[in-house]
Amino acid sequence: MTASVAVLPPLTGARPGPRRPLRFAALGDSLTEGVGDPVPGGWRGWAALLAGDGPGCEFRNYAVSGALTRDVAEEQAPRARAFAPDLASVVVGVNDTLRRSFDIHHVAARLDAVYGGLAARGAVLLTACLPDPGAMLALPGPLARPLARRQQAVNAVVHALSVRYGAAHLHLADRAWVGDRSLWSADRLHPGERGHRLIAAGCHALLAERGLAPGAPPSYEPDRPPPGRSAALLWLATAGTAWVARRSTDLLPQLLGLAGAELRHAAHGTAARLDLRAAEALSAALAAVSAPPDQGRLATMEG
Repeated sequence: MTASVAVLPPLTGARPGPRRPLRFAALGDSLTEGVGDPVPGGWRGWAALLAGDGPGCEFRNYAVSGALTRDVAEEQAPRARAFAPDLASVVVGVNDTLRRSFDIHHVAARLDAVYGGLAARGAVLLTACLPDPGAMLALPGPLARPLARRQQAVNAVVHALSVRYGAAHLHLADRAWVGDRSLWSADRLHPGERGHRLIAAGCHALLAERGLAPGAPPSYEPDRPPPGRSAALLWLATAGTAWVARRSTDLLPQLLGLAGAELRHAAHGTAARLDLRAAEALSAALAAVSAPPDQGRLATMEG
């Protein structure tokens, strides 16, 4: 399986001189922190694999597990701007969909501010859209559909802003990516080593086309075997239980209400109304950011 790549305008921004290493700042949540790809002393992950260990890249990883778009905007982005990166990856939003406070207007405004602030300092942006957690956890339809609408809205915002700021954008929301369990760690929510390597290789290919790839392409071949069934069961019995408990205190009561609404609308044949409401909220959110999205380019990119 290969990750699909968006066709975007040529990237603009600072290129390092021949004697200075490329500065790469990674912003986001647990995906970019490297959860699912353990190494001695912590996590590695796709961003570190992309940066490599050679002298050609100066890498800073600001990502923190559990981060929301608010955390990236308020805490990570100022530190990244001070670093003055040539390349900045911003991959965040899934955790926002898992909060009862989810508001696509706020997500769009924060991402617009983060992208705009980094681009204004000359950084080339690297972004990705992601699968919804309901699909990853194989939740029942009434529970999965509200989460899917939320993640689809986040992805649409990321797509539009990626076009606006000339970002290199990687598609990671396709069914083949979600369905290949060999790419995922025992928790079923984060990529395993193979998945992180796939992301890193996809990003490298995007950046190589624009002369910004940091070093040689990362290998697709993992250093360690993927987790077996016993590892997955161990995770579910330990860390997985804690993860579900944390989400239950925040999201679960609202998610059950959303599932009830799904069932009621389905019973009355009015389920399309929920999709319409989500589409209206997304349109308003996109209209409220700095400039209207280029719908022609976005259609091309989505296709």
